[in-house]
Amino acid sequence: MTAILIIVGLGAALSCLATRAVLSLLRRAAVLDHPNDRSSHVIPTPRGGGIAVIAAIATVALGATVVEGAPIGGMGIALALAIGLSVVSFIDDLRNLSAGVRLAAHGLAVAGGLWALDGQGAFAAYLPQPLDLALTALAWLWFINLYNFMDGIDGIVGSETGAIAVGVGGLALLGLAPATLLAPSAAALGAALGFLVWNWHRAKIFLGDSGSIPIGFLMGYLLVATAAPGGPALAAALVLPLVFVIDASVTLIRRLARGRKPTEAHREHAYQRAVQGGWSHARVCAATLAANAALIALAWWVAPVQPWIALVAGLAVAGSCYGLLLRVGTRASEPAV
Repeated sequence: MTAILIIVGLGAALSCLATRAVLSLLRRAAVLDHPNDRSSHVIPTPRGGGIAVIAAIATVALGATVVEGAPIGGMGIALALAIGLSVVSFIDDLRNLSAGVRLAAHGLAVAGGLWALDGQGAFAAYLPQPLDLALTALAWLWFINLYNFMDGIDGIVGSETGAIAVGVGGLALLGLAPATLLAPSAAALGAALGFLVWNWHRAKIFLGDSGSIPIGFLMGYLLVATAAPGGPALAAALVLPLVFVIDASVTLIRRLARGRKPTEAHREHAYQRAVQGGWSHARVCAATLAANAALIALAWWVAPVQPWIALVAGLAVAGSCYGLLLRVGTRASEPAV
């Protein structure tokens, strides 16, 4: 446990210091996110802090692996792919790359991630390899993009990343996830905490695509690696990210039902609606963290004995969180009687 705490502490310290350094560089270069009618902030804020977060995760996770004498293996490949995604996404932050270029980069990263996992996807225990890989790739691509969609208020991606990292790390300690996931999970938790020093409301810096995209990829890697054995492990991996998955997926379905373009920027996610309804960014994050705490408990203690109950209960928890946040926003938009 001491070693885990050291990894978390190193990740937090490096991420915090690196983010401060990147913040100064971004300010001098005027790489700013300017408010518009779809923003949840009111002053121009530097974006691109994800570079510091990814650098911290990679440095600490690889360093811990080397010190432990464990093989770098697939995790090293995944971290390299995340760094590549961060570079491409930072270019997108600066120049707005085409959707085709972005999707191609995401697809190559997912393909590389599946190769790093020895060709085993999340459903390897139940489906033929071609179907398993295809379904996992689609889910992983969606997860990368929904992570980006959910990066719309201060602190929400950092807190979600920390929660998933805690969940996967705990599963590794319980023997429900590969032990090799413990170091990167601890590093991700630390890096998220270090970034939140600068990103908690009111944020002094945003992740930008250079953070939300590669972090979504890495969290997807941890979840797919956890899920591969099937049974309780698959249930636990499906439960942990449900707060983000439910909000992003239901919002997309609602927009498609109204004939809206899926690529069109908007502020219709439940967490954004809650902010519009008067809740602070911190209060919304606290609500999602409370839901995540319940999901972690389900993944750790219910999934190992009753996988289906864990899944149903997880959907209920995440759905309730979504409904609460949406209701806050809807109530604010209702005309006075």
